[in-house]
Amino acid sequence: MMIEDVELRNLFKTSSEEHLHNLENGLMQLEKNSQDRAILEEVLREAHTLKGDARMLGVDDIETLIHQIEDIFVAVKKQEQVLTPTLCESLYQGLDAMRKIVGEAVTGVASGVNVFYVLAQLMGASTNTCLEDEDALFAPTTSEVDLFANTPEQLEVDLFPNLSASEPLAQDIPSQDIATSENNYQIETIRVEPQKLDTLITQAGELAVTKQRIAYHLTEIEEIATLYDEWSREAFVQRLALDNLEKMAHNSSANEQLPFHHQVEQHLDRLGILINRLKNQAYEDTARLELVANELESGIRTLRLLPLSTVFNLFGRMVRDLASQQSKQINLVIEGGDTTADKRILEEIKDPLLHMIRNSIDHGIETPQEREKVGKPPTATIRLRGYQSANSIGIEIIDDGRGLDTESIKRTALRRGVCSSDELTKMSPHQIQSLIFAPGFSTRTEVTELSGRGIGLDVVRAKVEQLKGAIAVESNQGLGCTFKLQLNTTLTTAHVLIVEVNNVSYAIPVDSVQTTLLVARQEIFATGGSQTIMLDSQPVSVVWLTDLLQLPLNIPTSPKAVDSTATMLPCIVLQVGTERLGLLVDALLDQQNVVLKPQSKLLQRVRNVSGATILGTGEVCMILNPQDLLKSVQKSTGATITVSQPFLQEVKKPAILLVEDSITIRTQVKRILEGAGYDVTAAVDGLDGFNKLKSKNFDAVVSDIQMPNVDGLALTAKIRQQKQYSELPIILVTTLADDEDKKRGAEAGANAYLTKGNFEQQLLLDTLKRLI
Repeated sequence: MMIEDVELRNLFKTSSEEHLHNLENGLMQLEKNSQDRAILEEVLREAHTLKGDARMLGVDDIETLIHQIEDIFVAVKKQEQVLTPTLCESLYQGLDAMRKIVGEAVTGVASGVNVFYVLAQLMGASTNTCLEDEDALFAPTTSEVDLFANTPEQLEVDLFPNLSASEPLAQDIPSQDIATSENNYQIETIRVEPQKLDTLITQAGELAVTKQRIAYHLTEIEEIATLYDEWSREAFVQRLALDNLEKMAHNSSANEQLPFHHQVEQHLDRLGILINRLKNQAYEDTARLELVANELESGIRTLRLLPLSTVFNLFGRMVRDLASQQSKQINLVIEGGDTTADKRILEEIKDPLLHMIRNSIDHGIETPQEREKVGKPPTATIRLRGYQSANSIGIEIIDDGRGLDTESIKRTALRRGVCSSDELTKMSPHQIQSLIFAPGFSTRTEVTELSGRGIGLDVVRAKVEQLKGAIAVESNQGLGCTFKLQLNTTLTTAHVLIVEVNNVSYAIPVDSVQTTLLVARQEIFATGGSQTIMLDSQPVSVVWLTDLLQLPLNIPTSPKAVDSTATMLPCIVLQVGTERLGLLVDALLDQQNVVLKPQSKLLQRVRNVSGATILGTGEVCMILNPQDLLKSVQKSTGATITVSQPFLQEVKKPAILLVEDSITIRTQVKRILEGAGYDVTAAVDGLDGFNKLKSKNFDAVVSDIQMPNVDGLALTAKIRQQKQYSELPIILVTTLADDEDKKRGAEAGANAYLTKGNFEQQLLLDTLKRLI
């Protein structure tokens, strides 16, 4: 008989091979020392486990033979039997026979083993004895009587038809089978310690981080290539200007510069070749690394994936027994058992599932009499369902019992001090139902053996959140209750949305993000003491992430952040269960798969934070906990501030006009200023700078002196001629370092004069801070 369930069939094949191998090794050691207690105990454990597996899967022949072998080893342990060579030979034959029966159970091909004969041999009966005590040996069939009537040689042919007449019965496997197995020997399965897989997954995660960093460096190479293109264009323009100068005026100084410029062009050409080669190679290497890293990570993670049925199938017997104890009729239905998750998640989620099922049986399911009174079938149904989403797995425990009693929950919440009457009046029905997850909450006044002694659903919630998951409850009184769990498929990586607040990046798990959108300021309105927007015709509270995280408000926002005059604000709508919350942030940056870094033992639990990761830039990024963020809003009155308050408290970035003809210096100084939190407008010469000065209100001007069209000194004097710019700070940054040059700068009206020879970026920043 072949085992029907494919998964169980494969598991039995692997486990039985291991058990039989261990039994054979143990027997060989006992042949040398039959009183080795440790080996005897080990052999008995292996036999007992194999017997249990065979019984569960209905492989009766294995169960019959291993039961007899187990009895023999028990007798040896009690010194009631001696392991003689004849008995050992019978045991070896029994193990060989079981190997063939295992083959039949997993392939469906008949083993050709006569279990009656093998069992008789194990019980110590010789062939003649078998013939004499034929009626006593489990009522053999006619074919078995005919078998025993044959000669020993014919017995071997009938029992093992592959044997030739000259081959002894005691051979392990027929010689032709041995030859075949030697030629086709393969190890189909291996066992790996979970810790080794954990280490591999961690290393694969680190490889993912390295992959992201290399991709980030690729963008820097692209920036270098862009900068080269700009330099090349400038060199070309300058070359044309010199050529024209030579043709028109035959200027000797120009002729002297031509060889130099020709050399510069050669260097630029060589640089361009190297940059483009580096860029192309980097693209190829990055693409290859991404492919290999993704396949490696996926392959390693797959090794740890197990079906939910591994856990789900443990609850059938438990539900039956507990229903019987409470005189209830319950049918457990399992769906989606083939959904896979990480081995560790299955291990950790077993007890929470067990507790919720027991809770449903004890609290939710009515007796048959109670169900018939309200028009329900006498047999209740508990549905254990698993399913897969994009980046997570869902588990639902659904019963058709009495559901949650909202009024009873309210009374218990007041009696236990979970919340006040005023707080209860403001809660939605879902929020009231969620109070069952509060520590120590129970509507029962007495302790029952079934639901546990003081262990509440808060323990379940804590375990789920420890697994970076979420739990929610939905109930219709009188109709039933549904517990919903949302869990990551793995605990090592997460798909997150990267946002920016106050120049700092934060990560939010994508599974908790319902949507992202831009919200107009006028769309935000106050209601019930909180700021609200309408989404899908439903009100959603919105708060600034800076308020929830209690971040200071006097930090200049980043260049990517929304400024105080923006009419549209980036908003992330979180959804945990049926609860929704809008988070206003400075900027939405990216979506990434990141490696989760556990918090240190000193910070096992930090409010609003579930862990950390390292971005491709090398920046450490906190991963926020959506459940905590929702709780923070509910508990903190400071989070529901007026919509105008954060806008008033935002610091407007000072505007700087940067005038510099050299693209290299212009790019470098612009980055320095923007990195310090300034809003920078760049101009390519004095004339361009004076024109852009009229485009907006600037807080300061930073200018070079030697520029075409209008130089820095002329620009400064021209600015000072305009009454509205009489107090505008002007900083000159130049290579002209003589005292006379500085004097001319001061006469033109500059507030500060910095020389490029000893230029330090901090000096510029300090000067700006002093003047603005």
